[in-house]
Amino acid sequence: MRSLALILQKLGCTQQHKSKLACTTDAPYPTSPRLKRTRMMAEQTTTEKQFEETLKECADLFERKLHDYGASWRILRATSLTDQLFIKAKRIRSLEIKRTAMVNEGIRPEFIALVNYGIVGLIQLDKGFADEVDLTPEEALALYRQYANEALQLMLKKNHDYDEAWRMMRVSSYTDLILTKLQRIKEMEDLEGDTLVSEGIDANYMDIINYAVFGAIKLKEKEVR
Repeated sequence: MRSLALILQKLGCTQQHKSKLACTTDAPYPTSPRLKRTRMMAEQTTTEKQFEETLKECADLFERKLHDYGASWRILRATSLTDQLFIKAKRIRSLEIKRTAMVNEGIRPEFIALVNYGIVGLIQLDKGFADEVDLTPEEALALYRQYANEALQLMLKKNHDYDEAWRMMRVSSYTDLILTKLQRIKEMEDLEGDTLVSEGIDANYMDIINYAVFGAIKLKEKEVR
């Protein structure tokens, strides 16, 4: 009986009420592949939901601005949109470094703006710029939703392959990656499309949109905590 007690003690178990045994070992319990897959699927479902909610927030703002200004951005050439995106991303980086703002606008609204300007950029690449507004608010919103959905589908494919890696990144990394993408776009615009290995301006816009959504999600999670 004594030897049994010694064995149980080595296993991290204690005798309770003479008949019940409770193990209290601190050794990590191995996670089964099935449990790991289930957890991963749950995280991906959460990501999709958060991504859709953030895109809806962006679309609601875009629609309100369409009401007030119409599709005035149709006049912007692609290079002007790139510069506008660059200004927004630079302000985010400046605020991240300085940690204070003289204007009462935080970082998250700038990520929302990056999403919307990124989608406008995709529309302009497809349709070209105009000398005057040539889209109704309804037509502009339909195009917006089309490209927003394309961004969502791209995120789902990449998230499947990269296994939620975006959650382990810092928000400041999204900022730097966005600025890197914008620098690439500026170079490609200066080359007037004469590139050797580039995946194209539209692909870079898509990546900017998705990084900006991830940044907005992370900052919202931080606000909730």
